[in-house]
Amino acid sequence: MEVMNKILSESDVNNNRLEFPARSLSAFPMPDGQNSVQFVAFDMNEQQWSLEVSIRNEGRYSKPWLNGEWDDYVHQKGLKKGDKVILTMHEEENGERIYRIRAKRKHFCFWYSIDDQQ
Repeated sequence: MEVMNKILSESDVNNNRLEFPARSLSAFPMPDGQNSVQFVAFDMNEQQWSLEVSIRNEGRYSKPWLNGEWDDYVHQKGLKKGDKVILTMHEEENGERIYRIRAKRKHFCFWYSIDDQQ
C-alpha cells in the first residue's frame, strides 16, 4: 500500500523533517495519549532508516511530520527540492508492518530511482 508519494519542498530537505500528509496517518497506529510513533523503513538497498511520525498536541489540525533519521536519509541520497519520496507499507499475515522508502529524481520527463545511483 502506498502511504505517501510526495514531491519534496525546500523545507522538507533543509529543516530536518518532512511535512507529512495527514491522509497518510492511518498507516501509523498511534497509541492513545501519544503524539508520535517510531518505525523502521528499508530503502531499495535494504538499509534501515529509523523514522518517526509526529503530530501536534494542540490546534485544529494534526500537521504531521516525519523526522528521526530523515535528515540522514536526505543527505545520503543527496535529495533536493523537486525530488520525490515514496513510502509504502505491507502488512504481513502476523500483523507486522513492513515499510519501504525510496527516492526518485525527475530527469526531463522521466522519474528515476536515486537508490540505483548509490
